[in-house]
Amino acid sequence: MHKLIRDMVFGRTDAHVILEPISGQLMHPEALVAFDQLRRDARDAGFEPKVVSGFRDFERQRRIWNAKAEGVRPVLDSLGRPMDVAGMSPEDILFAILRWSALPGASRHHWGTDFDVIDASALPEGYKVQLTSEEVADEGMFGPFHGWLDARIAAGESYGLFRPYSEDRGGVAPERWHLSYAPRAREFQDLLSEQALVEQVNSCPQDQSLALSKLVCEQMPQIYARFIAVPESAYPANINRL
Repeated sequence: MHKLIRDMVFGRTDAHVILEPISGQLMHPEALVAFDQLRRDARDAGFEPKVVSGFRDFERQRRIWNAKAEGVRPVLDSLGRPMDVAGMSPEDILFAILRWSALPGASRHHWGTDFDVIDASALPEGYKVQLTSEEVADEGMFGPFHGWLDARIAAGESYGLFRPYSEDRGGVAPERWHLSYAPRAREFQDLLSEQALVEQVNSCPQDQSLALSKLVCEQMPQIYARFIAVPESAYPANINRL
């Protein structure tokens, strides 16, 4: 794999992303075009989609990961509640972290094709977005927007954008706020492999070490199957024509 492509896959460069001016987030150019088209339609329906998290590089993801593994940031259960990790095994902590936080090097946010979105028109003044299940539930503040978006995706009218974590498959918790631009995301995903991720983890310099790295490598087959590989069935059926 060419070094630049490899760096794109693993979040080691931002050469493949550009600025989305309203949010200040970085996105893959094609994902931004698709989002602009979707936003135009959403505005006509009375919504104001806004990206709150776009491209995220390896180092930023590593800091999030290490903070959770080292007890600096809370580790959440499947309902989004902080867990008491004091009596948990390292393996249980590992899989609890993966429920809500991607393994550095394997985050779809590295590609710029994936981003988290809210309806800014429904945001109460002074409210800090948490990206929780309650916010995006049908009865939540962003529920009407996501209901509209569900219908667009189901009808094949979302410009290649889909929800990679629309349901619980026993790995990543459902994230209704997470959108992905299917054509390019699929290409990036196809470049990932268990072996490449193990090599990536083991190649980190001492000052960029990944917490729980030995355990991550030992458990990589299960991690890859449950938390990294989005199945073919989750992608839009017409992906090759987009």
